[in-house]
Amino acid sequence: MSRTDIELVEEANTTFYETMERGDFDALSDLWLDDEISCVHPGWPVLSGRGEVLRSYALIMANTEYIQFFLTDVKVSLTGDTALVTCTENILSGGPAEEGGELGPLVGQLVVATNVFRRTPEGWRIWSHHGSPVLTETDPDADPDTEDDSPS
Repeated sequence: MSRTDIELVEEANTTFYETMERGDFDALSDLWLDDEISCVHPGWPVLSGRGEVLRSYALIMANTEYIQFFLTDVKVSLTGDTALVTCTENILSGGPAEEGGELGPLVGQLVVATNVFRRTPEGWRIWSHHGSPVLTETDPDADPDTEDDSPS
């Protein structure tokens, strides 16, 4: 039984995150198109072109001792040879080892992402990735004694 395009795109999207978890830069590089690509990491400016985009992933991998992605709300849309994937990245990461040789503190982060893929003879390749942080509902500057005046 042949797999549908949606299944192939879902697999390509999953592979993208798995290569980051493994820190496999060569495999990650192979997932991107060879032509003009773009990427926006949360809090970063727009990165354009293979050189800039792949350099950013090399920096992230070099400075992240541990990272794991739990993807939720994955949705795939297809039009011709272009696929759009939206998802929520539930990220657990740890920084470089501290003095005792143990992993730095683990940090959780919630990011919504849009990944655009294009069909190539080699399969689906990433054209663009855009990640945006999800703001938490708690505002550290809010006064906890202030009542909510919004209408019911």
